[in-house]
Amino acid sequence: MKIGSREFDIKKHTYVMGILNVTPDSFSDGGKFNRMDDALFHVEEMLKEGMDILDVGGESTRPGYTLLPEEEEIARVVPIIEAVKARFDVPISLDTYKSKVAEEGIRAGADLINDIWGLKYDEKMAELIAAEGVPCVLMHNRSNTDYQDFLKDVVTDLNETIHLAKKAGIGKEKIILDPGVGFGKTYEHNLQIINHLEVLHSLGYPLLLGTSRKSVIGLTLDLPSSERVEGTIVTTVMGVLKGCAFVRVHDIKENVRTIKMTEAIMKS
Repeated sequence: MKIGSREFDIKKHTYVMGILNVTPDSFSDGGKFNRMDDALFHVEEMLKEGMDILDVGGESTRPGYTLLPEEEEIARVVPIIEAVKARFDVPISLDTYKSKVAEEGIRAGADLINDIWGLKYDEKMAELIAAEGVPCVLMHNRSNTDYQDFLKDVVTDLNETIHLAKKAGIGKEKIILDPGVGFGKTYEHNLQIINHLEVLHSLGYPLLLGTSRKSVIGLTLDLPSSERVEGTIVTTVMGVLKGCAFVRVHDIKENVRTIKMTEAIMKS
């Protein structure tokens, strides 16, 4: 799979997507990287530690988040994307579900769109992604937790997303699926989807697992977001074992080492 100028061997390796939240209210690092200097320093650190893709987000999507006006979101992410592009050679993912924000982000240099609503929030998003020819991460999400058969329903929901993508003309080689840990799921659902990631391979697309510091870890270990590295690492091991092509994480060094060790054991 090609993202930006880089080729990713998605069948043989799990790559690390680093998180850069330029938000004042993100659940884990809100306000930490709002200033440009701080953000760029953090990007440099993540690259040194082995990050493969940078995921930039301008709106917090933690539980109970406040919907951000498009113009404000654009004002947060576009200068960061432009500055990173000018200084570093790294593919950039833009975490947004709004087509206007995505359009401005792509114009600024974003190489991939990461849509937490799987094309179901903004009807113009699929057409935009198809027209621009950029890859996309399409996440499973829903506004309720009323499942009849959880795993089957997740597959059905994602098939709806894939249908929207195909209908708009997004190529199969441009799609990555995300099981949506922490979104539209109970605590038990989150554990279940991590444990059964292999059911999503039936859909035929590479997977991205995003569990870093999330509440499923906090609830299991009874720990605040700042102390969930070990829990995240366990989910990364699960992701590698279950054949995920990408993991989206805050703590780069620890997860890069975890993947390297897990893959070495699997290849022995």
